[in-house]
Amino acid sequence: MNAPPRPDDASTRRQLRTAFFAVLGICFMTGVAWASIPLYRLFCQVTGLNGTTQRAQEAPGAVNKLIRIDFDSNVAPGMKWRFRPEAGSETVKIGARDIAFFTATNMDSKPITGSATFNVTPSQAGKYFTKIQCFCFTQQTLAPGETQRMPVIFFVDPKIMDDPDANDVETITLSYTFYPVDSAKSAG
Repeated sequence: MNAPPRPDDASTRRQLRTAFFAVLGICFMTGVAWASIPLYRLFCQVTGLNGTTQRAQEAPGAVNKLIRIDFDSNVAPGMKWRFRPEAGSETVKIGARDIAFFTATNMDSKPITGSATFNVTPSQAGKYFTKIQCFCFTQQTLAPGETQRMPVIFFVDPKIMDDPDANDVETITLSYTFYPVDSAKSAG
């Protein structure tokens, strides 16, 4: 009987090299997928893309131009909270520190922890809308029936007036959406 032909060393090396690069490619793509969300968030914060706001310790000082800020509030489906801005809009001086309040009420019979995401439109104004303090920076827990008044302290950076893509913006909309926080994730 004839024995099956043995692969030569060159063929074996090619197969091992191909397998190595395939595994390396899979590991690389897994790493890229895992890092893509935090990298995208960082990119949006730096550039103001997609209405991502900036953070600051204090406002630079008011200028003689007014801008209207509209407030929008949403709650994720199934989250039994009532969440509303206390005022639908405010007219503020660009560069001046301002404060707006939102009110949330837990309509459920059990405590719920929520986390707010935010967006600013138009998107070109996002990098100029700066928050000093915001309830969206931390998770909020409400007991059954509890109502909480939540502030956001902000300003519109005067640099908006120098940006040809944003200097004609007359109204900025600040929108929040509350999502329930998975208790298993927050405990770990």
